[in-house]
Amino acid sequence: MTKIRAAITGIHGYVPPYILTNQELEKMVDTSDEWIRSRTGIRERHILKGEGLGTSDMGAEAVKGLLEKTGTSPDEIGLLICATVTPDMVFPATANIISNKAGIKNAFSFDMNAACSGLLYAIVTASKFVETLSFKKVIVVGADKMSSITDYTNRETCILFGDAAGAILLEPTTEDIGIMDSILMSDGSGMQYLHMKAGGSVKPPSHDTIEAREHFVFQEGQAVFKFAVTRMADVSAEIMEKNNLTADDISWLVPHQANLRIIDATARRMGVGKDKVMVNIERYGNTTGATIPLCLWEWEKRLKKGDNIILAAFGGGFTWGSIWVKWAYDS
Repeated sequence: MTKIRAAITGIHGYVPPYILTNQELEKMVDTSDEWIRSRTGIRERHILKGEGLGTSDMGAEAVKGLLEKTGTSPDEIGLLICATVTPDMVFPATANIISNKAGIKNAFSFDMNAACSGLLYAIVTASKFVETLSFKKVIVVGADKMSSITDYTNRETCILFGDAAGAILLEPTTEDIGIMDSILMSDGSGMQYLHMKAGGSVKPPSHDTIEAREHFVFQEGQAVFKFAVTRMADVSAEIMEKNNLTADDISWLVPHQANLRIIDATARRMGVGKDKVMVNIERYGNTTGATIPLCLWEWEKRLKKGDNIILAAFGGGFTWGSIWVKWAYDS
């Protein structure tokens, strides 16, 4: 029986026009451009400005651009999954709102929350629907308005995050391309190091939680860095070993853009040279669910059919994982 795989057949991204530079952050908190760049690699990040604008607005722009460039009708989409930690609201799902704004009426849609690994979780989940031919065209969106949960009085976290969205089209193929293999992991004990203290069912919003500034990202940087370096590097090497891939076989490493030092450590662990690593953290910062599709979008013209690509991420929870992709088309 012919094996059916899910192939990435299109990619598109969206970043809001406003740019928040390190120099502007110097005026907001006790930091400097040199300090930020030496520790994170970030020079600037895009921020979504405007009353009433949220994650769905960026996601819808990415989806509409994807549909246009691939010549796909909204009516052809059977499923849309949005990976996000900054939904427009608790319910309905931001994926529902994105679908509506993009004119997608014949699909079912839902959100996934696995923090910075959410895009990988969503791709693997979507691929199962494609592999079983439940749907012929599925869209995965990674989108986050991280500025909405960033405390701009905290110099440790406000330097890290930006806003963006990316959208990926998956379709079935019988060729030896597409989503080849994946490893997804989680460890809930990591919650204490990276989370939002209030706003959920355990600690609902109140005057006290707002005054205590508990509705923003909380992170113990050193602990998260230690776990991220180890887990993201190890899982990237593991998927290569599992599939008998060498560094020479790999065309591109596409790492989650959280910190340049984490990215470098992952590449070294895999034995992959810097010329094979997609890095754009200096211009966008950490956009959580959007970092990997933004990289693929920017590098799309350099990708060739059959390229072996490793996607890797680490996020709060803790969550982490890697996906081996064989690129499906020449741009």
